[in-house]
Amino acid sequence: MAYERSENTATGTRDATSREASFRDTSSGDPAGDLDSTALALKILVAGGFGVGKTTLVGAVSEIRPLRTEEQLSRAGESVDDTGGVDQKTTTTVAMDFGRITIRAGLSLYLFGTPGQDRFWFLWDDLSQGALGAVVLADTRRLEDCFPAVDYFEHRAIPFVVAVNCFPGARTYGAHDVSRALDLDRGTPVVLCDARDRDSGKEVLIRLVEYAGRMHTRRLLDTVG
Repeated sequence: MAYERSENTATGTRDATSREASFRDTSSGDPAGDLDSTALALKILVAGGFGVGKTTLVGAVSEIRPLRTEEQLSRAGESVDDTGGVDQKTTTTVAMDFGRITIRAGLSLYLFGTPGQDRFWFLWDDLSQGALGAVVLADTRRLEDCFPAVDYFEHRAIPFVVAVNCFPGARTYGAHDVSRALDLDRGTPVVLCDARDRDSGKEVLIRLVEYAGRMHTRRLLDTVG
């Protein structure tokens, strides 16, 4: 599966990058402006298949009003968007979601939710630039839908965790079972979560930051060793 960079980058992606920079530079008004000048801000991607809960997760954990680019699903998109298993879904993200959460004093995460449909994959390269790591949301009823995201981050050596969004009524599988089904590299974390719950989502993000920190440190040591 090819992920080629497109020159026709959506304006929303560039606007979001500008918004991220403005959060870092703001010195008054917005809560981000109250952060100490030594505060660390990290960029995190939230990825996964169509209708897996990316917009829900970003909205649940964000301490600011999340930026959303949702549009109504239409008959024109029925031929290109696979809504199997998410028949009640009426909207879809057409560019990205954006939110922010403070993990602790001096550490904030900027969250960028990727669009889930195949036709918007060209945005992923721009969204992933400068990211510390990614959360790949998975739905065990449609586990194959997260394969493209797993492949994308593995091929680009971007640390990621797989977060299984436990939908009501869905069969529950253990982390080991999911890891084996996805054929993940040894050590890649798999966690169970509820994308609607802020504390659950925050735990996923903390797990990612810890894992990504270890991975980046290991790579740095390898380069100097």
